[in-house]
Amino acid sequence: MTVDAMTRIDGGEFDMGSDDFFPEERPVHRRRVDGFWIDTTPVTVAEFAEFVDATGYVSVAERPIDPARYPGVDPALLVPGGLVFVRPDRPVPLDDWSRWWAYRPGARWRRDGAGDHPVTQIAFEDAQAFATWAGKSLPTEAEWEFAARGGTVGTVYAWGDDVAPDGRRMANTWVGRFPSEFIPGDGQHAEPGTTPVGTYPPNGYGLSDMIGNVWEWTVDEYRDRHVSSCCGPSSPMSDGVVRRVIKGGSHLCAPNYCLRYRPAARQSQDDDTSTSHIGFRCVVRD
Repeated sequence: MTVDAMTRIDGGEFDMGSDDFFPEERPVHRRRVDGFWIDTTPVTVAEFAEFVDATGYVSVAERPIDPARYPGVDPALLVPGGLVFVRPDRPVPLDDWSRWWAYRPGARWRRDGAGDHPVTQIAFEDAQAFATWAGKSLPTEAEWEFAARGGTVGTVYAWGDDVAPDGRRMANTWVGRFPSEFIPGDGQHAEPGTTPVGTYPPNGYGLSDMIGNVWEWTVDEYRDRHVSSCCGPSSPMSDGVVRRVIKGGSHLCAPNYCLRYRPAARQSQDDDTSTSHIGFRCVVRD
């Protein structure tokens, strides 16, 4: 384990959540976290490659699929892969995500020439395996949100209340009319995607890409509303489906569709899912 690429966050109390946006962010409540170290950037493709080279680890997206889990589906279609974003060539209704997401056989975490980008196509199990190998842990939702706020108090975004102060983009998020109209930003090409870590300004704690670029896994299991009785991971959902809280938004978050590129924002994600816009970072607790 090393903390050379990590940032120390002193513990403290803060107002977690928001009453101003989506129901799952409510209620605002007082939380306390103890001091911890957190990765200064999301785990990169190069860092995950080091882990795989050292251990021979095979990610969830690369493993054979058990046909018993998908009754009625042609086994020939059950091939390893992951979800990737495919930009429509014209505006489409926003009530069906399958209009811009596609399952791509062979999609996986390793991307040539992208070593300094956040690693993606990472299921929760993959992030946990990396963290264990590195002698670290995945953050709780409270730890992640406390760090993402960067010392700000009561602001909408990690940097203040203006999404683009003086016209400057502060994170790799979608600009344009999602999902068809895309205006590239710093470090981006003609199509939406991740940018090298640290392309956009760090927050008040010196942490890069806490907002935008990729969603990040937390260890907490998801509930529809905040619970404020403790600071640890929440209890499993009653239907038995394991859904985790992901935080921070991604390069696909847009004002007309997602608007979750804020510290308080949260979303549920099935923990066996890997996509082209979810990554992670790790913590070390005192």
